[in-house]
Amino acid sequence: MKVATGLASGREALPALAREAVTQAMRAADLQIANSVLLFLTSEFARDPIPALRAAAAAASCVDVMGCSAPGIFTEQNWVVDGPAAAAMVFGDDVRLLPASHPSPDQSLLALAAPNGINITWLTKPGLRFGGVSGDATGQGPFSVWQHGKGAPGGHCEAMLAGVQSAIGTSHGVRVLSEPRPVTAAQGYDLVFLDGKPALESLQRAYDARRGAFNDALPMHRLMLGIADTAASAAHGDYRLAALVCANEAERSVTLTTRLEPGQLVFWLLREPDAAQRDLEQTVLDLKTQLPAPPEFGLLFSCLGRGPYFYNGVDRDLELMQNLLPDIPLIGFYGNGEIAPVNGVNEMLQYSAVLGLFHHV
Repeated sequence: MKVATGLASGREALPALAREAVTQAMRAADLQIANSVLLFLTSEFARDPIPALRAAAAAASCVDVMGCSAPGIFTEQNWVVDGPAAAAMVFGDDVRLLPASHPSPDQSLLALAAPNGINITWLTKPGLRFGGVSGDATGQGPFSVWQHGKGAPGGHCEAMLAGVQSAIGTSHGVRVLSEPRPVTAAQGYDLVFLDGKPALESLQRAYDARRGAFNDALPMHRLMLGIADTAASAAHGDYRLAALVCANEAERSVTLTTRLEPGQLVFWLLREPDAAQRDLEQTVLDLKTQLPAPPEFGLLFSCLGRGPYFYNGVDRDLELMQNLLPDIPLIGFYGNGEIAPVNGVNEMLQYSAVLGLFHHV
């Protein structure tokens, strides 16, 4: 199997960076002509990515170029944020990206989307989608998604990875603070009562109990809510995340980024670097057991809020991948959301890392 990556950075968003990244990958894979190219560009390219796509296609002698822009990108070698860069993965032999016109319900699909290209109709079509959301550091600037060397209609695209067996998993990177409890009352985006108790009281108690503190100020930017179908699915990590907007002292409620219904099982979570590392390590180990042989390449889609900014200027997630999966090609980006199946349903995630590992068949 011939799969390899390349990474190039510079001071300006020039097509030469895309050409250099693909050239590096072609050389590493010992290819003259690629079947397909996965190309990620930093957000400096977002307003006009076409020249870079043409340069990548020329370097690969291949027009099948898929990818998107993102605030930061990486390969197994290094990561780049806050500067122009291009990351490429080339596919040779019988491994390639193929259109997914009529996928089966259990078919894994690489899915990329712009923030304005995500809709329920697309997400709920047959197929198990995994990938990430394009954007910039603010989540509101220019963004681009492309397939077959040109902009993707509708702001999203997807493809099957042919010639490989895949294992897809999600790492939420959080510390569990409480057991799943049913929602007793909710109004709009406000969680009012949880298991018969005021939501804010439940959150404070859960945080204090696990931190060994008493009435510490709640770190709202690091607290999350987990939403699970069953207690068993929560225990296995199959749950959705909701960010907390604010705590309402007067009503003793908590405002979330998603609506809840009475009876849903939810639990409090805390984003912590050490917990994120343990969770990602377990995800890698679990996925390796699902493949018939050691993985030969990987795709990783990480939240911008989980990359180097989360780990004080060092991407510990990438370092962990380098240690657990040495010498295998890996490519990905830091985005404004992650896409992954949760209990067989495609979901939009936050502050998570979605990992795909692949072995040639």
